[in-house]
Amino acid sequence: MSPRGLLYLSRADVETIALGLPSILGLLEEAFKEKAYGRVEMPPKPGIHTQPDSFIHAMPAFIPSLRSAGIKWVSGYPENQRRGLPYISGLLVLNDVETGMPYTVMDCTWITAYRTAAASALSAKYLCRRDSEVIGILACGVQGRTNLLAMSLQFPLKRAYAYDVIPEAQQRYVDEMATQTNLEIVPVNEPKEAVVESDIVVTSGPILKHPIPTIGKDWLKPGAFASAVDFDSYWNAEALAQIDKLTTDDHEQFQYYRGLGYFHTTQDPYADLGELVAGIKPGRENDRERTMAVNLGLALDDMAVAPEVYRRAVDRGIGTWLEL
Repeated sequence: MSPRGLLYLSRADVETIALGLPSILGLLEEAFKEKAYGRVEMPPKPGIHTQPDSFIHAMPAFIPSLRSAGIKWVSGYPENQRRGLPYISGLLVLNDVETGMPYTVMDCTWITAYRTAAASALSAKYLCRRDSEVIGILACGVQGRTNLLAMSLQFPLKRAYAYDVIPEAQQRYVDEMATQTNLEIVPVNEPKEAVVESDIVVTSGPILKHPIPTIGKDWLKPGAFASAVDFDSYWNAEALAQIDKLTTDDHEQFQYYRGLGYFHTTQDPYADLGELVAGIKPGRENDRERTMAVNLGLALDDMAVAPEVYRRAVDRGIGTWLEL
């Protein structure tokens, strides 16, 4: 902790630091290995819900090996898009592990966007065919962007199919991602067109307790991998039943959400991400397996990334120092 007090990092400050995806992937891999061996403290996240399908969650975690302890207070409001506001917003606080004193408060929007995509890509590292070239993106928002960037670091992607219920959002995505990547970005008119030819499928719409699923039986081809960033909101029961290996990022929190009324038709996960990273359970074992990661988004992810953002901010003189 700095003797100068508490460092406040705005969303613009965090975006200026722009910690690279390779660094985030490395930090998450280390953190999940620690988790696999029981060296992380992370209770299930409690929350409040002021609007239908919205949430405000408290997400604490302690990673001793990274000397990282803190909490994220994060909200997700699907209707914010109609108000010109981000779906995800919130703050992240880090505490000194020796004294408990808070030493930084930072906007969590950028970190949430990129650590979520990095968790998808880390799952894909163990569950996806290495020769995957085609990706389908369903929902062209923030996660559609960051997941494409993260997956393109891991696999020799050539083409991305993009679908969104809002045509204007879809076209913005096609234009922006064509300039940010070397991929062919293909807009499609129906969700099925984004799935049936893809080696990797990412669904990232709003998280809904009572969704109307879109993706049906036989859409996901044998040998493909899916990352359901929106829990299982896009996937119907018959499609989920065809998954040979379904994983999550934390068993306890998966069951916690099931108790809240999510995952009505989703099978129990075969493994969590820490078990894959540590080699406790195998990932993909043949080229015909349909695999899926249903990552819930963990405080572990944030506490792995935020201290490095803080260190780089201090080194570069970014942010505003405040007194407690």
